[in-house]
Amino acid sequence: MNPNILIREETSADIDAITEVTAAAFRTLEISDDTEHLMILGLREAGALTLSLVAELDGRLIGHVAFSPVSLSDGTANWFGLGPVSVSPEHHRQGVGSALIREGLSRLKAMKASGCCVVGHPEYYGRFGFEHVDGLSVEDVPREAFFALSFAGELPCGTVSLHDAFFTTKQD
Repeated sequence: MNPNILIREETSADIDAITEVTAAAFRTLEISDDTEHLMILGLREAGALTLSLVAELDGRLIGHVAFSPVSLSDGTANWFGLGPVSVSPEHHRQGVGSALIREGLSRLKAMKASGCCVVGHPEYYGRFGFEHVDGLSVEDVPREAFFALSFAGELPCGTVSLHDAFFTTKQD
């Protein structure tokens, strides 16, 4: 990754750029319904953006990652969901997304979080320590696309509920 890239917490001045980067990052993906930027806005408006980090290069925002609380049916507390993570298309495959995720996970651990889960590409998230967990799922998400990472050594069991902002629909 370019050593000039700065990973930092978002500020209110970043909101429009985060929206633009997120929309651009997901625009051409078949798996996207073009609502990822709306999810972030919804999380922010609900006060559910626990951690929102940006990647900046030469004063320009080029990436973003969001972390928000999740609920677990077994009552396990202090778990978070990762996502969406976005990198501007011209900076894909340069380590920006990985740097955002690693920094976010590090900060969650420092906040004494118990763990993190993510819905995403099966080939990508294993490099960060995420794994499929028997007995842990998200409704309507295929097993191969759901991963968890425990920071406390214990893995919960049951159903994970994401914030309502993840179910935002596109309004034309």
